[in-house]
Amino acid sequence: MMLLALLVAGAAQFARAEGISVNSATIEPGDEGWVLEATFDVQFSQRLEEAVNRGVPLYFVVEFELARPRWYWFDDKPVVLSQTYRISYTPLLRQYRLSVGSVYQNFTRFEEVTRVLSRLRGWHVADKGALRKDQVYQASVRMRLDTAQLPKPFQLNAISSRDWTLDSDWHRWTITP
Repeated sequence: MMLLALLVAGAAQFARAEGISVNSATIEPGDEGWVLEATFDVQFSQRLEEAVNRGVPLYFVVEFELARPRWYWFDDKPVVLSQTYRISYTPLLRQYRLSVGSVYQNFTRFEEVTRVLSRLRGWHVADKGALRKDQVYQASVRMRLDTAQLPKPFQLNAISSRDWTLDSDWHRWTITP
């Protein structure tokens, strides 16, 4: 009995936890302004992966905020942005597609889609003059599954099932330009 308990505990450690977490995020000055680079750890539940394979598109939203704290009023938020990613599968071609607006990329394996979705590179979030050098800013980023864009029957499942809840906490850090 003790051996069984140890095996179950060991297997639980190696089991894949579903969800999204932010591994890292930075804002760097670029040629045309400030650019966001972020990496996420995206772990799909078996049910979500199966839904994509059956033709249900999934929409992920990356949200970014840049705030300037003020002691006398609410924080000033000069930058509030979001970007939506769509994952879909075409059974006839046996291809996954990751789309951002009208730009898309095709993949043959679901793991490749997950890997690319996990890395956000070169997202222009602010113009050069948007951040003042004498100010301190609070940057925040997160990623979430947008259940409002699911087909209606799946929206009901999303309300009642933890398998359809996939989001990260806000990752916050300080920027001093």
